[in-house]
Amino acid sequence: MVHSFGRHGALIIITIATYRELCYSEVMASPEFTLQIAMVLGVVLVTVILFITEWLRVDIVAMLVMVALSLMGLVDGREAFQGLSSTAVISIISVVIMGRGLDHTGVISRGIQPLLRIAGKSRQRIILMMSTTVAVISSFMQNIGAAALFLPALQRMSRQTKTPISQLLMPVGFSAILGGTISLVGSSPLIMLNDLLRPFNLKPFSLFSVTPAGIALLLTGICYFLFLGRWVLPQKAEADDDADEASPNPLVYYPELARLYEIDFPVHAGGKGIKAQELCDQYNIHPVILSFDYGKHIIMPPDRELRIAPGTVFAAYGSPGHVRQAAQDFGFDIKPELDLFVEELSQDMSGVVEAIVPPHSQFIGQTLMEVRFRHNYLLAPMAVVHQGEINYTKIGFRELEPGDVILMHGRWEYLQQMRPKRSLLFAQSPEHEILKPLKARTALACFALATAMVVFTSLPISVSLMTGALGMILFNVLSIDEAYQAIDWRTVFLLTGLIPLGLAMQKTNAADWIVFHLLTLIGTPSPTLFFLTIGFITTLLTLVVSNVGATVLLVPLVVGMAGQVGADSRLAALVVGLAASNAFLLPTHQVNALYMGPGGYSAKDFLRAGMPLSVCFLLVLTVVIMLLY
Repeated sequence: MVHSFGRHGALIIITIATYRELCYSEVMASPEFTLQIAMVLGVVLVTVILFITEWLRVDIVAMLVMVALSLMGLVDGREAFQGLSSTAVISIISVVIMGRGLDHTGVISRGIQPLLRIAGKSRQRIILMMSTTVAVISSFMQNIGAAALFLPALQRMSRQTKTPISQLLMPVGFSAILGGTISLVGSSPLIMLNDLLRPFNLKPFSLFSVTPAGIALLLTGICYFLFLGRWVLPQKAEADDDADEASPNPLVYYPELARLYEIDFPVHAGGKGIKAQELCDQYNIHPVILSFDYGKHIIMPPDRELRIAPGTVFAAYGSPGHVRQAAQDFGFDIKPELDLFVEELSQDMSGVVEAIVPPHSQFIGQTLMEVRFRHNYLLAPMAVVHQGEINYTKIGFRELEPGDVILMHGRWEYLQQMRPKRSLLFAQSPEHEILKPLKARTALACFALATAMVVFTSLPISVSLMTGALGMILFNVLSIDEAYQAIDWRTVFLLTGLIPLGLAMQKTNAADWIVFHLLTLIGTPSPTLFFLTIGFITTLLTLVVSNVGATVLLVPLVVGMAGQVGADSRLAALVVGLAASNAFLLPTHQVNALYMGPGGYSAKDFLRAGMPLSVCFLLVLTVVIMLLY
């Protein structure tokens, strides 16, 4: 996706680079320290302090920056709010909507199952696999796009493995940034690099010239979190976990239904089998789903009169003792975990709730068999509580009375359909997102269309991606309200507020003033110290100016200085292009801003985890440049 920048920005970049070459001697003269520079630096200082202290939320700080810069006359009113229409922000919104559509149709859920089977519930294996995958994709795709697509998958993996989302998002997000250093089209600064070198008649870099350095940096990042993650990552639970605490799993109050088992009734076991009703009443085992053909056709829930015969696979709730007894009597094979029905019985598709029979219910005086509860409502009752007594067996023959509690399992969509009828009052909320697996092909087609438009047309990347997002809305993959809900507006305003700050840094020459004085401090160092220093300067400048702006500003300067200190000019430019991805200290990078809200991160979290990694980044980059280039 980053190819779009190269097509549309090349002329502008060449113009800037040529100008800097012609005016090199003037640039190296000390820029005059003006009142505007002092004002911009003051805004930067206050912004960083507010980010770190968290006296205000980061999005409010960003909005204050937008307004303050305009009120101080550092940018005009149109420039102050141009971030709201920037290509980066529109692209992020579009990719987030498409990611939500892919998740909403179950595409992402099915896609992560092979990864979960390999990684299991190991946090380190999940980080290793997901970080590697997102880095490879980021090496040829805009890293914010890769990060946005992986966000729903990481959230699902967090819920299914009970791993705090804060332990996953930051490592994967940083890997997405590092993945942009693997190829020359992995990030905007590297795409620009050859255009910036052309006016100086320096040999251009090839597509994979940066790969050795990029791989070394990526391995550094992954190993950093694998070995030090438990100390540097915040131990925060996902927002959904708080909701779970407020609405606990009702099964904790029903000890006879302690666990959900997937059971295989092998053909060689023989016999006639047993009806679902008999399994409930004789063994206190309650089937909620089954298949006669190993998953080709699924019945959920099975009718009580349906016979479970050899060759059937079913899932049921029960106690370990009862399940083992039934397995011994009929020759069942008890699977160690869900396999065939893992998707249908995931928390995203179905669940268990309690419902109270109110005085006005149409069910009063009737039994569940008379109501044909399973058949008419597609829900599986597993227990009835009457006057404080839990009844697990023969519940279909008991007349319902006001105040009775029914424990039931079913798909969220069918539980939600019961709610408006008011015949039952739910003790736990059945309001869960309803997946649309039938729309999976439509969602994939919209995503494929957007990707093809980015790669094969000259349209702006924001237009191409928004086309895919609108396609998902128009073809009912998502409603417009669901699309709005998918967007983290804190991320949007955080990014739009920082864009005019970078513009003000460049308009007032504040960035030039900082760079000049930092470069003056280093004097005439050795090539090794020179590369380390310009990497450090690039890292600092990237925090307040976009990585593109930092690269355009620094490359012409370091190319000229490299000759004075006996360093390779091309390598000096390469250090700047790579160090522009060393953006881990604050949530100012697009990927960090995107993951900040879902991960529940603060600016202090980025500082704690990002500062050691930034130091490692600079050291590894310097060593690799000196040894391999």
